[in-house]
Amino acid sequence: MSAGAEDELGEALAEAWRAEAPYVVAALLRRHGDLGDCEDAAQEAAEAAARQWPVDGVPRDPRAWFVRVASRRLIDRVRADSARTRRETDEHARLAHRAEPADAGAGGDADELLRMLFLCCHPALSRPSQVALSLRAVAGRGVEEIATAFAVPARTVSQRLTRARARLREVGARFEMPTPEELPARVGALLDTCYVIFTEGNLRSSGRELLDTALVDEAIRLTRRLRAAIPDHDEVAGALALMLLLHARTGARTDAAGDLVTLADQDRARWAPELISEGRALVEEVLPRGPVGRYQLEAAIAAVHADARTYEQTDWKQICLLYAYLGAVAPSPTVTLNHAVATAMAYGPAVGLRTTEPLVTDRATARTHHLYAVRGHLLEQLGDRRAAAEQYAIAARLTTSIPEQRYLNRRLRALEDAAAQG
Repeated sequence: MSAGAEDELGEALAEAWRAEAPYVVAALLRRHGDLGDCEDAAQEAAEAAARQWPVDGVPRDPRAWFVRVASRRLIDRVRADSARTRRETDEHARLAHRAEPADAGAGGDADELLRMLFLCCHPALSRPSQVALSLRAVAGRGVEEIATAFAVPARTVSQRLTRARARLREVGARFEMPTPEELPARVGALLDTCYVIFTEGNLRSSGRELLDTALVDEAIRLTRRLRAAIPDHDEVAGALALMLLLHARTGARTDAAGDLVTLADQDRARWAPELISEGRALVEEVLPRGPVGRYQLEAAIAAVHADARTYEQTDWKQICLLYAYLGAVAPSPTVTLNHAVATAMAYGPAVGLRTTEPLVTDRATARTHHLYAVRGHLLEQLGDRRAAAEQYAIAARLTTSIPEQRYLNRRLRALEDAAAQG
């Protein structure tokens, strides 16, 4: 096989695995309740594919292939342990009976992923563990990708995942929907996790592509299923509205070369009006009812952007008020940074720059490229090209997203060219 053919096959395997991994784990969970065992078996199937596909070719139905091979690995594992207890022997028999190829591709729908999301967001787990486990099992993200998304070492993510799986095993967590009585108390974790999945797809934290629309679509599908399960929960509606309003911009966020186009430069004619209409209708439905939560406020901000015909015509003062309210309801460095951008547009870049000062000394925020990109933009608006260039250079070094690196380096070169000419 030529090097080019090997590369193409490797890409096909990686793409198939990324798309199918969550459904494979969900299919295994229907037969065997231990998430850790199911993930291990699925990973072994991926390793088997790396050995067999170069010889046999890509199968017609990759999901069925993964499930069939993973099921066999799971059966082998149960068989090896079956002498220990009668319960495990019975489990092996049940697995062997159900792991037929005809069953391999079944059940890969949003309902199964929603059940798996509830399992990953079990109340026995900490919030960081819930999100990490969901990104790994439901969204199919790798350990390195999760670590990059949260600016923590890969070893920390691995430890979280190991502890989370052990904790689920310890408390006997099951692959099933919560009871109606349990549902409201578990919604917050699910919403946060769905939004993290959405955010990672809407702006990839690493890699060559800016977007991963499969992740975005999955997050929206899961949130729709959650809204169908609890239609009167206003924060669920707010989260769905926010995702729809942000996703509406997708067609305008990259150019023909796949490079980043900022909100200020986007062709708003390319925004999706049907998504905007649906998102705006949800905001108008839930905001008057109160109490207002984080997702409703963020959706309201996105709706203000959607209402503006141009970036300059945006009602920045209204957005500043909404960010101030959001900062009281759900304070975070990201809220502060976005508030700074809105403040700069409403009251001038010097005021916005001062708003970012506390973030410079925040240890967590100081490691993220977004802070330096914003400060570079505001310094550029103030005419301080040297300082702006320094901030853009730091941001370009910190980001692991290649499209963002290209954008930041373009800004940096533009400043250097202007300095050389002036």
